Amino acid sequence: MRLADLETPALLLDAPKMRANIARMNAAMKRHGVALRPHLKTAKSAEVAREMTAGWSGAVTVSTLKEAEQFFAAGYRDILYAVGIAPNKLAHAAELVRRGATLTLILDSVAAAEAVAALGRAEGLRLPVLIEIDSDRHRAGVAPNDTALLTAIADALAEGAELRGVMTHGGGSYGATSAEELAAHAELERSGAMTAAEALRAAGHACPVISVGSTPTALFARDLTGVTEVRVGVYVFMDLVMAALGVCAVDDIAASVLTSVIGHQPERGWLIVDAGWMALSRDRGLDTNGYGLVAGHDDLIVVSANQEHGIIADRHGRPLDLARFPIGTLLRILPNHVCATAAQHDRYHVLDGSDAIAQVWPRFGGW
Repeated sequence: MRLADLETPALLLDAPKMRANIARMNAAMKRHGVALRPHLKTAKSAEVAREMTAGWSGAVTVSTLKEAEQFFAAGYRDILYAVGIAPNKLAHAAELVRRGATLTLILDSVAAAEAVAALGRAEGLRLPVLIEIDSDRHRAGVAPNDTALLTAIADALAEGAELRGVMTHGGGSYGATSAEELAAHAELERSGAMTAAEALRAAGHACPVISVGSTPTALFARDLTGVTEVRVGVYVFMDLVMAALGVCAVDDIAASVLTSVIGHQPERGWLIVDAGWMALSRDRGLDTNGYGLVAGHDDLIVVSANQEHGIIADRHGRPLDLARFPIGTLLRILPNHVCATAAQHDRYHVLDGSDAIAQVWPRFGGW
């Protein structure tokens, strides 16, 4: 099967580019002497997971219990569920542990810690837990220097759960504008996690795991002293946000959406394609490429997206030579945020250096 044989829209995966991205991250982690715990939330595919974990321990990160279920079924046992645990998910988590998973939970409150410990006592389990640290005031987590709250959470976990350490996500790095800023965010991430760990140790709590991670900080970190593992996921495919941050080149982006030209609007300079936001997502990234960039055409972007229709135009408003794009022309749209775009599809059409479809890899969705 070749690209021309596919019904559109379809999610494409360029395997050589994916493997080059994986090799780059692997080399960075080996240079720092830090373990890699790949985040599989973007991939949602056992085949992609095998590529990401090759040469490592097999420890993985997920963001839903559906992912934990799927990757446990695929043979992964050491799983970090990297979203703050809700009490209504604890029974499901405990069931996975009883089936043989080492499922580590994260939390950032005494209330959540008490719920995990209570379940542990009731079920005769000691669920492993990391305390989430807000190292850059980006999202959830305990402030690194809030020793009182850190200690209270650790104390609440003591009777019924196992405190393993701390984790943080340097999401603030997505707002960086230079390599220097990316490196600074990486150090903020590392130092925040280390500050919290030292406070817990001083209070008498073991803290063997120091887990950090974001693709920009992992690739631009200059020092990961004290860090035991890095969690990253978007690096496997890359996207236009990563390219805009200088983390990768546009040509490194491994995932794209194949779409067909289905109409012209000559007076507006528009191409109409059959990939709308249901295929591309509504994520506009850093708002520089509309809903996506046409691969091989630096000035063609998806300027508007309806449910099943995309509108492609010149980013500068210049007229298009529509004769270059007759009805049926196949175009590839590079995603702003690959996690959101991939989530719209149930399979990868895998390319191996040509326009031939080498394999089809299933992917799943849901919670």
